[in-house]
Amino acid sequence: MPSIRIVSFPDRDLLARLEPLPGGLRGAVWDLRSDPEGADLKEIDAVVLPYIDASAVLGALAKASNLQLVQTQSTGYDGVPEAAGPLAGVATAAGVHAAATAELAVGLILAKLRGIDAAVRDQQAGSWRPQRRPSLADRRVLLVGVGGIGYEIAKRLEPFEVELTRVGSSARTDEYGQVHAAADLVSLAATHDVLVAVTPLNEATHKLVNAEVLAALPDGALVVNVGRGPVVDTEALTAEVLAGRLHCALDVVDPEPLPSDHPLWASDNALITPHIGGNASAFEPRIVKLLAKQLEALASGSRPANLVQDGPFAAD
Repeated sequence: MPSIRIVSFPDRDLLARLEPLPGGLRGAVWDLRSDPEGADLKEIDAVVLPYIDASAVLGALAKASNLQLVQTQSTGYDGVPEAAGPLAGVATAAGVHAAATAELAVGLILAKLRGIDAAVRDQQAGSWRPQRRPSLADRRVLLVGVGGIGYEIAKRLEPFEVELTRVGSSARTDEYGQVHAAADLVSLAATHDVLVAVTPLNEATHKLVNAEVLAALPDGALVVNVGRGPVVDTEALTAEVLAGRLHCALDVVDPEPLPSDHPLWASDNALITPHIGGNASAFEPRIVKLLAKQLEALASGSRPANLVQDGPFAAD
């Protein structure tokens, strides 16, 4: 295992919450926008990325000539392995955001099905318009993604008495029941009222929810995306939503953010939140707990958790 000596953190507050660092590790502050404080670039062995807008500063990783580990504060890691290079390990914050993102997913489903977004607009206009809306109870929900966040969403949906179908990369049976293959999405979509996308973004999932899948959904169906924006074909979804055939509730979009003149902003059939799935009060204590465990692993020469690229941490 590599020897890690200096770990950089994106801000002083995060470093302060983890000090004293274990086992002789030394901390530095580097936001990847300016020069680091407390160490030279060539001395930094491990980098904790910023939580917000990390993608905008990934290019700075190339300046750390001794880089051995990059730790994200997000579950997603789009572009991080490429920016870190093949010699560095990349670890994610898998698990940290699961509860909060699952909460938002259920909240978006309820808000859109029960017309809470419409009620807010009516309140602003002083308009009293009672209507019968779809309940979440008895809805057929297609959950695309069976990782940690998908598990938390499924767990939270259970008390709502839905008919849940789970979809993963391949067909299998796990401890929670049947998982259908992503290749079956079109046929599955035809019999479901709500589609929730929470799968990571990779070559196989880019535009996985495409025009064919969307067209197969029944009239009035709801598309929810709390995973990664490009998993859903924005152009195809926009066409269906503007036609009034589908509804959507999106915490992630493509491009992100949507341009201010994008037609989805003005559609009553769309509900958009600004990528806040994991950005809740649960985040800080959970990321600090994870980072503390990662630092202990580095200090003891152990393999860190949540590696998506081994780099020098390849298992024996």
